[in-house]
Amino acid sequence: MDKDNYVIETSWEVCNKNGGIYTVLSTHAKALGDILGDHLIFIGPDFGNEDNIYFKENKTALKSWKAAAAKEGLAVRVGTWNVPGNPLVILVDYKPFFAERDAFYGEMWKKFGVNSLGAVGDYHDCAVFGMAAGKVVESFVNFNKCADAGVVAHFHEWQVASGLLYVKSRCPQVKTVFTTHATTTGRSICFNNKQLYAYFTAYNGDQMAGELGVANKHSIEKAAAHNADCFTTVSNLTADECKQLLDIPAFVTPNGFESDFVPTGDKMEKARKNARSKMTKVAEALLGYKLQKNALFIATSGRFEWRNKGIDVFVKSLKQLDENPNLDREIVAFIMVPSWVKCPRTDLQEKLNSKGKNQLDWKVPTHEVNEPWNNEILNAIGNYGLDNQENHKVKVIYVPCLLDGNDGIFNMSYYDLLPGLDLTVFASYYEPWGYTPLESVAFGVPTITTDKAGFGLWVKKESKKSDSISNGVAVINRTDFNFDEVASRIENEVVAFSKMKDADVSKTSEKSKAFADKASWSKFIASYVEAYDKALAKGAKKSAVKKAPSAKQTTETDEKPKRRSCAKKK
Repeated sequence: MDKDNYVIETSWEVCNKNGGIYTVLSTHAKALGDILGDHLIFIGPDFGNEDNIYFKENKTALKSWKAAAAKEGLAVRVGTWNVPGNPLVILVDYKPFFAERDAFYGEMWKKFGVNSLGAVGDYHDCAVFGMAAGKVVESFVNFNKCADAGVVAHFHEWQVASGLLYVKSRCPQVKTVFTTHATTTGRSICFNNKQLYAYFTAYNGDQMAGELGVANKHSIEKAAAHNADCFTTVSNLTADECKQLLDIPAFVTPNGFESDFVPTGDKMEKARKNARSKMTKVAEALLGYKLQKNALFIATSGRFEWRNKGIDVFVKSLKQLDENPNLDREIVAFIMVPSWVKCPRTDLQEKLNSKGKNQLDWKVPTHEVNEPWNNEILNAIGNYGLDNQENHKVKVIYVPCLLDGNDGIFNMSYYDLLPGLDLTVFASYYEPWGYTPLESVAFGVPTITTDKAGFGLWVKKESKKSDSISNGVAVINRTDFNFDEVASRIENEVVAFSKMKDADVSKTSEKSKAFADKASWSKFIASYVEAYDKALAKGAKKSAVKKAPSAKQTTETDEKPKRRSCAKKK
């Protein structure tokens, strides 16, 4: 792959922060852009929100193509993504194409065997958006006549698998890459409390997808995997899943991290001080008493997947820590896991504003949660008796909101609060990669994870001392049946960390940052380049091309009667 090639990446999470795939794409954009320049383009869904903080529109960018696309029925906005590298982005309004949905489903069935019968919920939105994205690729490539330059259309996860199939059917000169970040069926097996690992080789993907009610998503995911010019996944763990459940091997492209925004030196010290101050203020207002000055701040975070993310075993370990006779330091554990939240607690807001003097009745959640009786985190905290009385060694603060800087209590983003932590725990049972532990070590916060996270498995290969937190990352072996053992391992590692001297804590922090350096996109992007080369090798022809105009450089003068930059030279 070289600067003359084009890569067009499509995801539901382009300029739409929803989960881990947003982090994958937004952090590798700079490293990939350094190779491709303006030949890297992202496609995402346009929800019509003019105040999208992740997207900056440029009305003059690609103006000639936009006019042509409008005549083809494509309503698009072009601009840049507000992430490192500021890559070019096309947002497409997919809703008008619901009128073509059934006909497109029929085409996918006839050509690729995709079963859309009985599909419900998000399947339809995703499939139609994927189709719309496919139309954008087709329109852009045909208008600019750039197929001979070597164009790769890269689609992430089942949500946009339909886009790959559309391109394969309507625009076969474009080469395709499909990435599954977690197989639909593998994740569903775990969600339904079945043993993924003990009986792994006995699972049949098609049969299990039908049994678990995800046959439609599995079908379109499998079709994209088998029809892509290169099929990839994020770790060896999910590569095994793909081979077993999708009946096809996958090329591994591990997830890196772009740490340019992570503060260093004095700025990091200031960030830690600010974060620590905010978390202390919130905790003391909620608890109604002062924390010990040397209190150990630990946390877990991520999507609310009670079992998969290891939240269950983390809360169990907190109970054991509270009863551990060797623990002689106060622990404040923050569970930063967004839930179905109503609003910030007004009584807590009043105390933070120094207007509330009364003790709060409930000392655990920072926000009001809808149906708290159905919340597994709150239920477990209550069942284990972690009620945050002052005589308890362990205090648990549940933060059930998205930490975007506007939550009404902290009003700081997750990345702004992360430096204030001493230690993190991500005891995953099912985690194809694991950005949360990687983010943690990028900020110099040592972490505990498991070998059922792709990142944890990678650390084990990188270090022979990965069984101890003194290594910067402690990787715990997790199976289908060793829940209690994992809880005890977490307990022991936290106690060991709590007894470290300041000099040893600093060394451990530096060791954790070293793992982040090794997992930077500057090193991992090579696997993406290799995947694109594999796709382009499927009969693609290259030719010299002009460089595409950037969204920043394109102006009204762009409308001169000339070929677009991706057109072939005469």
